[in-house]
Amino acid sequence: MSSTPYTFDTVCVVGLGYIGLPTAAFIASKGVKVTGVDVNQRFVDSINRGEVPFVEPGFDSLLRDVVEKELLVAQAEQVPADAYIVCVPTPFKGSNHEVDTKYIASAIDAMTSHLRPGALVVLESTSPPGTTKWMADYIIQQRPDLSLEEDAENAIYIAHCPERVLPGQIMEEMENNDRVIGGLTPRGTEMARDLYATFCSAELLMTDATTAEMAKLTENSFRDVNIAFANELSLICDKLDIDVWELIELANHHPRVNILNPGPGVGGHCIAVDPWFIVSSVPEQAKLIRLARETNDSKPEFVLGKVAEAVERKPDASIAALGLAFKADIDDLRESPALDIVDRLTDQYPDKPIRVVEPNIQALPARFDGKENSELTDLHAALEDADIILVLVDHSEFKNLDPKVLAGKDVIDTRGMIRR
Repeated sequence: MSSTPYTFDTVCVVGLGYIGLPTAAFIASKGVKVTGVDVNQRFVDSINRGEVPFVEPGFDSLLRDVVEKELLVAQAEQVPADAYIVCVPTPFKGSNHEVDTKYIASAIDAMTSHLRPGALVVLESTSPPGTTKWMADYIIQQRPDLSLEEDAENAIYIAHCPERVLPGQIMEEMENNDRVIGGLTPRGTEMARDLYATFCSAELLMTDATTAEMAKLTENSFRDVNIAFANELSLICDKLDIDVWELIELANHHPRVNILNPGPGVGGHCIAVDPWFIVSSVPEQAKLIRLARETNDSKPEFVLGKVAEAVERKPDASIAALGLAFKADIDDLRESPALDIVDRLTDQYPDKPIRVVEPNIQALPARFDGKENSELTDLHAALEDADIILVLVDHSEFKNLDPKVLAGKDVIDTRGMIRR
């Protein structure tokens, strides 16, 4: 192992979304010149004005500072750099939920002409085991003059460092969460460790690339299985006419029990996606993980069923849906069960007004275009006009609602927020 830390004068971060942009800004805040690259010109322009293009509490001042100091610049084209961090989407493809590597491939296509011997390339995008090695081989296909052998004069170094932050808490977690770092070679692991050490004060745990990939999937699969248990409890309690939140509260008084809260499903770019990568890699072995995913993916159907029951009781009722994001107090709609539920409600009841309250966005997503029965409105108007209140996200704005406002209305509370 090298005793002298590697230094990086220039870093290129590819993908400036909820993870890539904060990563770029945190590195830049330590005095490193960072170029952020994104195909979304609106994001690029916003960042270069020092404006965060999404909701992330407390992040705006850090971004503005590094942009004003010219330590971070955003643009559409990649540049030569000492290190590259790839933070692009890794969606599914096909019915078996295999990873679609097209965005990684596109990032590498734009990178290869700039790569120099000695450069480090880190894949931060969450990926199935073997994706980092696939990316490395793809680079060499494009640049056969380079090598993956760490002692070669023309060597480049490859590593995987999965992100571990939660949108809405990035200012705390980006610097203070432990990180798992795995290279294809020992030197690649060391270099990636030293890159992340520029801004991460927590423990940097070194392993190989495949184990690092699996570590992130394991973390989120563990959470998914536990959420599935809570969601299944909510179905059982509905049949038995038991308040599931009271039940969980009572059970959690046991010193070795910590049941999570149920919800309308599971969303976000991690928990709703990552377990499928394990299932697609080893389908015969990942039986519990698959069942948990199917349990959580089926929860929106249950919620839609509860709405249907309310509509049957009140055929002329209008509906207010509180929340579209996948979790509280952010604007992130990725894989959001709330978004899916509201979208399906507009199709299921085309003649019924659906009043949507999502305080963290300015307009409904494009999937609502042409759906004249959907309307983004404020909380007061929605509660005043609607007969059926569907609580999907526990945003701060929704908490501590006056019970008088809900009098005479059917309330379907998927978060247990009203009772609490």
